[in-house]
Amino acid sequence: MSELSHYSLYIDGVFSEGQEGQIGESVNPATGEVWSTFACASEADVDRAVEAATRALHEPTWRDLSQSARGRLLYRLADLIADAADAIGRVETRDSGKLASETISQTRYVADYYRYFAGLADKVEGAVLPIDKPDMHVYTERMPIGVVAAIVPWNAQMFLTATKLGPALAAGCTVILKASEIAPAPMLEFARLIDQAGFPPGVVSVITGDAEHCAIPLTRHRAIDRIAFTGGPETARHVVRNSAENFAVLSLELGGKSPILVFDDTNVESAVNGLIAGNWGASGQSCVAGSRALVQRGVYPHIVEELTARARQIRVGDPQDGDTHMGPLCTRAQIDLIEKTLARSLEQGARICTGGSQVPDLPGNYFPPTLVECTDPATETLKTEMFGPVMSLLPFDTEEEAIRLANDSDYGLGSGVFTENLARAHRVSSRLRAGICWVNTYRAVSPIAPFGGYDCSGYGRESGLDSVMDYTRTRTTWISTSEAPMANPFVMR
Repeated sequence: MSELSHYSLYIDGVFSEGQEGQIGESVNPATGEVWSTFACASEADVDRAVEAATRALHEPTWRDLSQSARGRLLYRLADLIADAADAIGRVETRDSGKLASETISQTRYVADYYRYFAGLADKVEGAVLPIDKPDMHVYTERMPIGVVAAIVPWNAQMFLTATKLGPALAAGCTVILKASEIAPAPMLEFARLIDQAGFPPGVVSVITGDAEHCAIPLTRHRAIDRIAFTGGPETARHVVRNSAENFAVLSLELGGKSPILVFDDTNVESAVNGLIAGNWGASGQSCVAGSRALVQRGVYPHIVEELTARARQIRVGDPQDGDTHMGPLCTRAQIDLIEKTLARSLEQGARICTGGSQVPDLPGNYFPPTLVECTDPATETLKTEMFGPVMSLLPFDTEEEAIRLANDSDYGLGSGVFTENLARAHRVSSRLRAGICWVNTYRAVSPIAPFGGYDCSGYGRESGLDSVMDYTRTRTTWISTSEAPMANPFVMR
């Protein structure tokens, strides 16, 4: 067996082991074998990281750095990410099972997120107020909100980190980045780039560990001013409760069970490609996966036929191989959930068109693209976020029915509409209860476009112009310009 890679925590500008010596193991989902180890943070390590961030927030090396200089640091980080995209992408593939072609291209694109926020760093402005009182000069300033806890899952680490770390640093905050204890290696690799970029010690720390020793102490720490969390609704409920200890400002980007509506007048090729991208892209391991395919009856048989045929052509295998279309799932628990959900759905009358059971001749967590026909909107596969390559199809007759079915969900993150009718596209998209709607496309993202959901998909928005402002507080300053002394407060005029 080859020697395992090992990753340390990055706290206060230094790579170090956890104070309690706890070590975690990362399993390669493609082989089922341990390939690396990593240091796990204890509560004492969390305290160290938060204390360093609090100190750095007020030290001149960061506090007095001009907004333009902060932007230059972010530009530097962006260049380092672009240069390291291949190496980090391949580490992420080995750690999480995602396709190397996707992790490398996504990491390369993430550099543009940091460039976008770098350009916004010196656009954070205050205002002089036209105050309704004489002899008063009143102005506002946007001040850094403070110490930020940024918590990201394993499935799109570089992207989800950029949407938090980029605006937080542009605003002048300091950040403790908490990587998932499942597949944290890319984030710990990323810490080396933060170190190389030249941020002052304590401005960014990168830690990982379990809930008890790391996540809970971090999210309830009294010195945390803002929490940016991406993960599942159940974990988010604990984060919300923990934030009662520090009254931290919260943004939550949670799960999804996104609907894709396909109308009779659609371009079938475009719709099929959108459904495949929305469900089987990234092996279905995406919070915006369009796993509820609502298809109008006139085109329904054609869509089922095309999807079934295309699913059987998808190559499942080694994620490092450029010819592979779908790699393994990250954890065995995902396969267990999928199998249980499919079993219950079959009892409810669903029918599996293709897929439905673990790939037998591959050693890792491989599950094939799976297509499920449903007749009942209450079918389990239409309700449960499985985080795997399972697409559920449900026919509809009218536009009103489609909108009702689409909105019949606890989630509200992504949605899609496929139609050649422009009026319908506007009409339907405006009524879907989701933070994002893609029309005749799917899974497109940009640093310029806000990203976030409704209901159990969370609240707050990431990316876009306003995201930097979400890491600031407004301070108002009143200055009397009168030469006369301030009036006696007990003398009313």
